[in-house]
This record gives sequence, C-alpha cells and structure tokens, in this order.
Amino acid sequence: MIIGQELAIACANAADELKAEDIRVFDLRGISTLTDFMVVCSGNSMPHLKAITRDVEAMVREKGSDPAHQTEGKAASRWVVIDFVDVMVHVLDTEFREHYALETLWGDAKEVVWSDRSGDTHED
Repeated sequence: MIIGQELAIACANAADELKAEDIRVFDLRGISTLTDFMVVCSGNSMPHLKAITRDVEAMVREKGSDPAHQTEGKAASRWVVIDFVDVMVHVLDTEFREHYALETLWGDAKEVVWSDRSGDTHED
C-alpha cells in the first residue's frame, strides 16, 4: 500500500500523464490537521477536469493505493477534491485556481519535487 509522500508523488505523476497543468505537491505535515500532503493541479476544460478527476484515483490504485476516502465536487463546479486522507488532490479550473490561490494559503508548506523536470524546490 502506498501512503504519504509516495502517494502524493504517484497522484502528481498520474495527473501529469493526464496532461494536468501546473502540478504542485506540498508537504503539510505539522502545518495542517486535515492531511499530510496536498497536490494541486489545473485542467483547461470541463472534459479535461473530468478526465483528471476520474482517472487519477484509478491510476494510483493500479500502483497499490487504497481507494479515495471521498471525492467532493464535480468538474462542472470547477473544483474537485479527491481525498485519500494522507493526501488531498485539488483539481481546479485555471480561473478558480488563480482566484482561490491555495498555494498562497499554504505558503509556509514545503514544496515537494515530484518529477525530474519539476525543478521548483527540493525535498529532503
């Protein structure tokens, strides 16, 4: 079973395979009581949001994850949260993402490098 940071990275990689945009992973341990890791990504259309939401869970289950505990929202709402308990995946329409600025809300969280090409910041 994959959990924690390994699950967060698996979710980010799955979103990347689905061509999600601006994928970022944050380590919220010691900052939030809701979850340990947060993955944030954007979709560029309603069908794209649906595909990301539908397929991220299936793709990480193939890698050994338990099913998501809950999924909140629908693509039509332009913001969907896939809750794996240790990891929350936020799939947002680009406009909503800019408006709600989750990255700023969790600005004190450490960003996790999830891909060789994601050179934003570095993990431990």
